[in-house]
Amino acid sequence: MTITATTQVFAVMGNPVRHSLSPVMFNQAFAETGYNAVYAAFEVTSVQDAVNAVRSLGIRGVSITIPHKVTVLEFLDEVDPLAAEIGAVNTIINRNGRLIGFNSDSLGAVKAIEEVTRLDGKRIVILGAGGAARAIGFGVQAKGAGVTIVNRSIANGETLAKALNADFTPLQDLHRLDADILINTTSVGMTPDSLRSPVDDTVFRSGMLVMDIVYAPLHTCFLRQARNTGCMTINGLSMLVHQAAFQFELWTGLPAPTGVMQQSLTTGLNFAEGEDSPS
Repeated sequence: MTITATTQVFAVMGNPVRHSLSPVMFNQAFAETGYNAVYAAFEVTSVQDAVNAVRSLGIRGVSITIPHKVTVLEFLDEVDPLAAEIGAVNTIINRNGRLIGFNSDSLGAVKAIEEVTRLDGKRIVILGAGGAARAIGFGVQAKGAGVTIVNRSIANGETLAKALNADFTPLQDLHRLDADILINTTSVGMTPDSLRSPVDDTVFRSGMLVMDIVYAPLHTCFLRQARNTGCMTINGLSMLVHQAAFQFELWTGLPAPTGVMQQSLTTGLNFAEGEDSPS
């Protein structure tokens, strides 16, 4: 692509972000559609400074990732009603200096699960109590699922459970729960710490559907444990593509080239993991 003085700038902001394949995916999508834009990754420690930079530099749109999805809310000019109800933002659009926050994590997770099974009446256990857990909990509840939050920090877990009107169970009692779907929303197992899992093998049961929102690596330790116990699994790729398609269409007004976006991620992940073919 050719970068000019009229090229629009988009970015992902979080900490860490060096593992992120979002720049690969979005830059390929821009090239495929002929949209004059570039997408970069910025490792951010001060959310307020980062938001000020978006305004002052005219950055057109931003993906917000761990750990800033909740903190960023107070620095925006406007928040979409759904994102406000969820209480977390993962998408910002800059409309003439006015920053508006949205949430596509909820939509992305729901679509990823519904590709495999329906949600109505399912018992879902969510590991974690951050912005992604909040969004996913809200989304699956809207589809008729029951939710239990499990978190290492009891205070944070109980706070989120109360906000969702959901149940809470401490992490050490997870093995006692009978879940249809288990979702990891924590960063445990993410590159470069890919040999870790947030749980031990005793929590998995044959027939359980297990999802990890981590996509780098694609085959997390958490998902390998689940498969070894006879569980069906969903990796983080599907959710990422669905939520990114929402972002692309919001920012550009164009239909998202989802096939190209998914292929760019698969290629990037296989390269990163040294694989010869996609799983």
